Amino acid sequence: MLDRLRQFITDVVAPAGADQHVFAEDDYRLAAAALLIHVISLDGEPTAAEKRKLHALLTYRFDLDPARVDALIADAMRAEGEAVDLYRFTSVIMRSVNEEGRLRIIEMMWELVYADGHVSEFEDNVIWRAADLLGVSARERVNLRQQVADGSLDSGTVN
Repeated sequence: MLDRLRQFITDVVAPAGADQHVFAEDDYRLAAAALLIHVISLDGEPTAAEKRKLHALLTYRFDLDPARVDALIADAMRAEGEAVDLYRFTSVIMRSVNEEGRLRIIEMMWELVYADGHVSEFEDNVIWRAADLLGVSARERVNLRQQVADGSLDSGTVN
């Protein structure tokens, strides 16, 4: 409730159409969301299922209300559009997130890839590169992929 009041006040005080960024560049949630957006954009325009899954994952994993998730997605889309490589995001995550949290981010990437029922070689390659940069072993990456494909995960929030 307090977050909604703050957002309302921000919306009233800020000039209409002002370029507002809710999440800082060094916020691991922004970096993770940008990676997720990159993954769902690889094979063209994200599907409705991918967009719903993205919103649900960010809401649950980062414990955010829908308005904050919308702001996170908007900021992440901007950041992802400006990025030239994955390192921009993985370096922030490496500095801020423990090993278990990094595994959850790779898991989220697999969940999004499987949201449309098809895994392209480009999606698989990006997750491989991101996992490598995040210090997630090939074995862990493949295990997460299999668990997501089988629907056998019971995971929590990203730390």
